[in-house]
Amino acid sequence: MTSPSRKILRLPAVMAKTGLGRDSIYRGGREGWFPPRIKLTARASGWFEDEVDNWLAERAAERERAA
Repeated sequence: MTSPSRKILRLPAVMAKTGLGRDSIYRGGREGWFPPRIKLTARASGWFEDEVDNWLAERAAERERAA
């Protein structure tokens, strides 16, 4: 069960935070290499901020391991 205090980011915020474009974010969710979206309504989606932050932290850790 999710905590009610988890923040949901909409697409523009996810794009700004990750530097990824719309197509990459949606493709990543489908292919499993980016956190999946949360359907809010029939026409609105979002992503849990902590999941996006964890994804970014994993990318940073990969960079450190490669160095």
